[in-house]
Amino acid sequence: MAHTTQAKGNILWVDDEIELLRPHIILLEHRGYEVATATNGEDALELFREAKPDLVFLDESMVGMSGLEALSAFKDVDASIPVVMVTKNEAETVMDEAIGRKIDDYLTKPVNPAQILAACKKFLESRKITSEKFTQEYLQGFNELTMRMQDRLPWSEWVDIYTKLVSWSMELDKYPDLGLGETLNNQWREANAEFSKFVERDYKSWLDRDRNRNEDMPLLSPNIVEKYVVPHLRTDKPTFFFVVDCMRLDQWLLMEELLRPYFSIERDYYSSILPTATPYARNSIFAGLFPSEIQQHYPEYWIDGSGDDHSQNKHEKELLGKLLERRRVRLRSDIKYVKILDTDFGKRIENEIVSYAQNHLSVIVVNVVDMIAHSRSDYPILKEIAPNESAYRSLTKSWFQHSSLFGMLKLLAGVPGARIVLTTDHGSVRCMRGAKALGDRDTSTCLRFKFGRNVKADERNSMFIRNPEEYKLPKHGVATNYIIAKEDYYFVYPTDYNYYLSHYRDSFQHGGISLEEMILPVITLQSK
Repeated sequence: MAHTTQAKGNILWVDDEIELLRPHIILLEHRGYEVATATNGEDALELFREAKPDLVFLDESMVGMSGLEALSAFKDVDASIPVVMVTKNEAETVMDEAIGRKIDDYLTKPVNPAQILAACKKFLESRKITSEKFTQEYLQGFNELTMRMQDRLPWSEWVDIYTKLVSWSMELDKYPDLGLGETLNNQWREANAEFSKFVERDYKSWLDRDRNRNEDMPLLSPNIVEKYVVPHLRTDKPTFFFVVDCMRLDQWLLMEELLRPYFSIERDYYSSILPTATPYARNSIFAGLFPSEIQQHYPEYWIDGSGDDHSQNKHEKELLGKLLERRRVRLRSDIKYVKILDTDFGKRIENEIVSYAQNHLSVIVVNVVDMIAHSRSDYPILKEIAPNESAYRSLTKSWFQHSSLFGMLKLLAGVPGARIVLTTDHGSVRCMRGAKALGDRDTSTCLRFKFGRNVKADERNSMFIRNPEEYKLPKHGVATNYIIAKEDYYFVYPTDYNYYLSHYRDSFQHGGISLEEMILPVITLQSK
């Protein structure tokens, strides 16, 4: 059974009545497959060892070595080669036994040509067929998206464009050899350039809560608790609110795949406020207020700072309590609030999570995804493990599969009546281009946004905020202004410019304006 470049695949068909199947074999050969045959398990095993076929059709009932015994022998030699059992026996016990021995598919005699061809296409051509279909659909969608972005688009259209780009990116992960990666990267860059113009033009209008909410404007960080959490608190059911720091849509979609067996999932979208950084966006979620409003009404809970130091979010429970007071929500117990910063503590909370159902509201903040993003910049081994967007997604999925977060959610799926809302405060973008920034020694150090006295950068790659109050941002002094990076730029000071340009290039950062940082999922989970 020599492999040829022309053949669609090499098939081994094992049946003690092989001559009766000759019409099927001729059909397969006419369709471009090579077919070798054997009439017993012993001969078939020898052929299998020598030729390593691409697919095996195996009769269940044969003289001598049975089909099930041959199946086990094949799997011992090479478990990756698919085996399709073909049998007259419809007994459920035979099916169970075959499945237990890792059969790949099961056909009942008499088989017809359509069944055989379908099995061949499934195991030998599905990747080629699906990759060709994806290429066709992507190129058609590419042209459509390019045309759409020439228009002045509203928020809902940008959500649609973003979800399409994420979907294509994740689909392309399965077909890395199609040669579409550079095309898609260029489209991401074009989309983020146009999205940055959209945000710079329209963002300030989103902050006016008195405007007509029927206009196509996004929900923002301060609206999330009132919209998605408070309605559950009007009931007596236990409510769980998870906030996963720095989680992008593509990362959530990988988690969603793993959660679908346990939950019905409803997904909406909102926009992070600017800057898309934890001290601003997450405090805003819990307070139900914009940063300048927190500073004004609760100065004891607002900590001036420029980084993502977790100490700047140490009053989230108190801010949430004030929000519920303003909304006249009465809880039957105190808010249970935990922040997970390390694995051991996460596992401890996982072990206790079912008991949290005694509380009216439990809030769990998970910082691991943010830590993965920052650690990738600091540890070369992580950059080697996750050298690109696809690998970064894969790293996130691997973490989630073994995480206390997944463990907690699976346990909560078994808690009767539990209400679960999950979201994030901002995403992250892979920064590939540096932009020079100027400021004095008191200027903040963040890479995607800066504030201080007369901070400056090229306005082609940054949004310049001269009056922070207009953007509901706190003033840190009389002459404070902000600069916020657009697209995939990051700020670098002129001092040691080339060193820091190289050091931070190809790192995942947040605080700026991009689709990945601003368009965020908010999820409602209902156990099945």
